[in-house]
Amino acid sequence: MTRRAITRRSALALGSLSAAALTMPFVSRNGLAEPPIKLGSLLDASGPIGISGARMIQTTEYAVGVLNARGGLLGRQIKLINYDTQSSMQLYSQYAQQLVLKDRVDVVQGGITSASREAIRPTLDRFKTLYFYNTQYEGGVCDRNVFCTGTTPAQTVDHVVAYAVKNWGKKAYIIAADYNYGQITAKWMTKFVRDGGGSVARTDFFPLDVTDFSSAISRIQQAAPTFLLSALVGANHNGFYRQWAAAGMKPKIPMASTVFGLSDELTSMEPATTDGIVTCYGWYNDLGTPASEAFVKGMQTKYGAGVTDLGELDSATYEGIMIWAEGVKKAGSVAQQKVIAALESGITINGPSGKVTMDPKTHHTIRNAYLAQPKNRRWDIMATYPEQYPADTGGRCDLVKNPRTDKQFEPTI
Repeated sequence: MTRRAITRRSALALGSLSAAALTMPFVSRNGLAEPPIKLGSLLDASGPIGISGARMIQTTEYAVGVLNARGGLLGRQIKLINYDTQSSMQLYSQYAQQLVLKDRVDVVQGGITSASREAIRPTLDRFKTLYFYNTQYEGGVCDRNVFCTGTTPAQTVDHVVAYAVKNWGKKAYIIAADYNYGQITAKWMTKFVRDGGGSVARTDFFPLDVTDFSSAISRIQQAAPTFLLSALVGANHNGFYRQWAAAGMKPKIPMASTVFGLSDELTSMEPATTDGIVTCYGWYNDLGTPASEAFVKGMQTKYGAGVTDLGELDSATYEGIMIWAEGVKKAGSVAQQKVIAALESGITINGPSGKVTMDPKTHHTIRNAYLAQPKNRRWDIMATYPEQYPADTGGRCDLVKNPRTDKQFEPTI
């Protein structure tokens, strides 16, 4: 073959490749040119908190799948990088560093307990990696790099306490997990009880590994409160509810909780144990609205009809990813500062829980709250509170005016 023939064949080949490239779909060409957007996830698939984390991990996978099925973001697919933190604060710290330094993710979504959030927040701040905390928690975090999508006490605990004081009496007894979530939530409970004209007989705190509550039940009996408020957390603490019912206390002293039912309690416990425990969250799987039903159906299609234990932790995880996605689309970038600026414009989505708006000042969501109690393994919705403001911090958190704020505000009682 002569050099001229070779040159002519090469030209024809290049012409064919160019023509093929022109006829390729735009997203495909762009996808070949652009690397994926990386979403890091830190959640507990195992350990005591795995009872909550397993479904949150599935929800994260589902949300990323929904976005990718729509074409991804900015013409790029989303790559999920997920680590099982095994309910270990050491692993949270280790994997947070791995996500930002080795994996170089564009955003981190995760953390369940407040202790896990505080274990990774300094690392993500230091390396300027955007962070979404999608868990119902004690409230008050004020950090421009952090966006919180779960409900706070100002949105839910006040309604629970108001219901208890109105219907059960004015003398409360508080039991809570012994770390920052339980300690600060107990302060909120005390504040709301006193605001309602009631009093707190006693507050008991329990480490997460405690499983025997016999002495605590005896103390509650002796104090004779008119109602019990629980902020117990995790699989070990779920033993309290069974022991409470077994001791014959359930019909004697009514109970409200800020955590009960967020995992698989309604499916793993008997109705005799669970029925009547009053709660208030941003979403329930028995809400029955079209958006809520679509979310439940989507999860069941992906993971099976047995997915009946979804709760706020899961809906807030889904909504956190979708709010971040809207921020990326509005910013036209995954760059931290550009996405933050977009999110601070007051982005709103319609999620499983209803209308959800990111509050620019607090970086928390303005959202609906619902009061409910279990009845025979289903949630009976008792009241709806539209568009609840996220933080009762007395105006102390304003990230628009003071973007360098980096602290957690607690209630004054």
